[in-house]
Parts: sequence; structure tokens; C-alpha cells
Amino acid sequence: MSLADRLTEPSAQRPGLHPFVVNICQDQYHFMVGFVAIILAGKTNILPANDTPAALSQLMAGEPHALCLHDRKAFAPPYPHMIYPASTNVPLRAPSNPNLDSAQIVARVFTSGSTGSPVAHDKSWGKLVAAVQAGAQRMGLDTRPMNLVGTVPPQHMFGFESLVLLCLISSCPLWSGRPFYPADIAAALNAVPEPRMLVTTPFHLKALLDAHLPLPKIERLLLATAPLSRALAERTEAATGAALFEIYGCTETGQIASRRTTQSEDWALLPGVRLSPAPANLGEHLFIAQGTTIKTPTVLADRIQMQPDGRFNLLGRTADQVNIAGKRSALSYLTAQLKAIPGVIDGVFFLPDAPPTQAINRLCALVVSPSLSLQEILSALRERLDAVFLPRPLIGVAQLPYTASGKLPQATLHSVLAAHLARTSPLPATWHIGVDHPAFSGHFPGYPLLPGALLLDWVIEQAAAEWQVPSTELGIEQAKFLLPVRPGALIRLILAPVAASIAASAATHRSFSVLVDEAVVASGMLRHRSPV
Repeated sequence: MSLADRLTEPSAQRPGLHPFVVNICQDQYHFMVGFVAIILAGKTNILPANDTPAALSQLMAGEPHALCLHDRKAFAPPYPHMIYPASTNVPLRAPSNPNLDSAQIVARVFTSGSTGSPVAHDKSWGKLVAAVQAGAQRMGLDTRPMNLVGTVPPQHMFGFESLVLLCLISSCPLWSGRPFYPADIAAALNAVPEPRMLVTTPFHLKALLDAHLPLPKIERLLLATAPLSRALAERTEAATGAALFEIYGCTETGQIASRRTTQSEDWALLPGVRLSPAPANLGEHLFIAQGTTIKTPTVLADRIQMQPDGRFNLLGRTADQVNIAGKRSALSYLTAQLKAIPGVIDGVFFLPDAPPTQAINRLCALVVSPSLSLQEILSALRERLDAVFLPRPLIGVAQLPYTASGKLPQATLHSVLAAHLARTSPLPATWHIGVDHPAFSGHFPGYPLLPGALLLDWVIEQAAAEWQVPSTELGIEQAKFLLPVRPGALIRLILAPVAASIAASAATHRSFSVLVDEAVVASGMLRHRSPV
């Protein structure tokens, strides 16, 4: 019985017909056979952006009529599933190409979550074929197929198009494994004959080059998921002798453009794709992609500068732009400045949501640098960036939490930040003032009171600790003393943002209240010379 037949056969584990099959096979060959079998069974492949148990459970809960196809031996999820069969016991016969309807929805793919929650997009067979054929033609694979080795998962749009579909549509043999570490990549390349083509990401490529391993001859390199620097592209071609290409696109559109990075920073649209300006109310430099390979006209997430010859440059993602206290920058630029510091191996800036005690968001950064302290890195950043763009906090990590496709999902970055804050956040700002505190001596004999100046000094020190700034950068704009603070009192501090109408710059001011029990004993406003 073929795998396609098995997918249509009800069983105790699969009591009904499942129109969707979540294909999480890790082996590229298993995935490809499963992909075709699912199509021939008249079903749709669901390709999740994340295959962790929690993510899969959430996905399956949202698709109650789905079946999960996998090739993991020790995997027994609490939802309908089927393990890839070790043998189908189907007699070999002369192959015949199936006649597929170009409008058939063969896959539902998801965005990576690097700018938010993953979003699903359905893909028809005809549009996928057109896109892959256009990309193959651009790289000369239509006339000279190459043997593919890939480091990206087949469930990701890049791996799906440039490995699985390139194999099926353009007759490029595909290595069934998915190497991750440099030694595994080198071994996979050695296992396939010439001409070789490595499909990978900037993350995997840099690790491979830094390992300085002997590599066989590579004819082509194809990269995506993040623009590659020209310096790294030139280093790569010099080290491997391969012609390096990048493709540009997104899950919504698939691949739509390419470039030979060492020869030009401009991107050239693939045949059948065109860009037109988006409505002005959506923002500057935004364009709509449409054409024979694209199901629905799509506003691209990147800001684009068109050239007279139809090529274009990327100006950065719309979600990449940040505005801190009226000053603008881009997360990609800030990240580049961080990674340019000698001794920094890797790093990334991101913008978490502001906590209630802050009127504006503060940037955060993760950094990998065994040889530098965080203070040394911050000092180097101060020489490169305006103070408002300094990360608070800057978190040192052993490595960045990349996905298998080389992405850094926002949810994962926020989880790292949350774990850091849970470890390092101070206890609530409180002070139990002992009856024998020296400040009471001589301060109103017979009726001892805490001096107001000492109370305000404590407010400044606590605020500086919370905002991770030197106390010398803070000052009291105004203060009111409403009730006396007596020996033995337990005081606590509450900080809050102020409205722009109250302070000249809400970004540099915070209100404070000091309480004993529930009574406010002092209140006022703090100022900072740069936004906090």
C-alpha cells in the first residue's frame, strides 16, 4: 500500500478523513515523499514554522481535522498522528508524472514569527511551480541541474522552495539529511558529487567559514532569510570559489528577486514579478508585489528604493524602524553597530513592550562576546550611538536563539529578556528605617523625623537602579512632603510615567510617590538628562 493510500485509510488512530496533514518529517527525502503523497491523496500539507511540542499542540488544537505525519521514533503526541513508514511494500513500476490541477492548494505555510506571531498562507501548485522555475532560470539550473545540500528545514518557505520544490521541479538531486554544524555540512557536501550547490543562511555560512574546514568544490551558494553583507559574500567566494546568490522574498509572496551579492547590492526581480507603489497613507517607500508567481498582491514589509532600470535596494523593514524620544533609527543599523565592535561575535537589538513604569519603550540587546565585559561593550556603543539608543538592558548570552532557518523570533527574544529580568530585577523598592538611624539624632528632639533631603536621595538611588542609569544623571524636578516619616517606618516607592502635557518632555520625566502603609508621605517628579 502506498503512503498516499495509507493517508486516506481510516483507522483507530485516524477515525475520520483528514483534509490537512501536518508534515513535520525531518529527513528531506521523507518530507518530499510525504509531501507528494499528501497531494496525491487530495489533501493539503501544513508546514509549521515551529515544531516544538507546545507549538505543535497549539497548531493541532486549531486544526481539529488534521493528521500529523512525522519520522520520529520516540514521538507519541496526544493528537492523531502517523509515523513515516519504514517500508511501503509497493512493487516498483515505471514512474508516471501525476497531472495536478494548478489551482490545487498543496501547502499551507507559516511566517517565521520574526516580527510577530506566525501567520498562515495557502500555496497553489501552479504558483509554486512558476516561482521555482523563475528562480532556477535565474541561476542557470534549468539547463544545468546541481546536487543540493541544505541546512534549512523543508517546512520553511526558503527550504520548501529552494530544496524540495527545486528537486521536484528542476531535476536537482537533494541530499536527504539536514546538516547543522560546520563539520556536518562539510561531510554532506563531500557525500554528493559535482556540481554542488549549498542552500543555507548567513548564520550557518558564517559558522562554516569560521570553522576553517577543508571543503570540496562548490559551484553555487544560495542564501536567504537575511541580507548578507558584501564583505561576507566576498570572503565566502574567495574561500569556496563558489558563485554566491541571494534570493529575496517572504512567505506571502515566495521568492521574487535575486542578486549576485559580490557584483551588485541591487536586487533584480524574477521573471513575471512586478512592483508598484503602495498607497501613500501606508508609508514611504512601500511597494506592492504582484505577478504570475504571486497569489494575492502583497504589500512588502521592507522599505524599497527603486532604480531606473527596475532593480531595487532594500532600505530596511517597516517593523525595523524605531522612534525613541523623537529620534529615529533602525534595528538592523543598531545591530550592525553592535556586531562591528571588535570582540563581539554576534548580537541583536530588539524593542520589547514598555513596562508600566516607563512612558516609552527601551531597546534591549543580546550579545555574544566571551572576551568583553558588558560595560566594555556599552562603552563602545556610546561612541557609536546616541544615548537614547543604548540598550537597557544589554544581556550577555552564550549564543543567540536562532531557529533552524536562521531566524530570531520575537517571542523567543522576549522570553530571553523575561528570564533575565526574573533573575536580576530588584525586590520592590522598600526601606525599613531603623529607630536608631543616625539621621534622627538631633532632628527635632522629642519628635524625630526623617530629613526630606535623605528621603529624596533614597528616591534617586532607587530610580537609578531600576532604570540602570547612574544616579548622577537623575535629579528632583519638584517634591512635596505630605506626612512625616517616623523612626521604624517601612517606606516604599512607586514610579510612574507622566503625560506629555505635564512635563516638557515625558520621555525624560517620571512621577514618584513614597508611601507608608497606604498613605502617601511624599510625591514629586524626577528628571533625567536623556530619555529613560
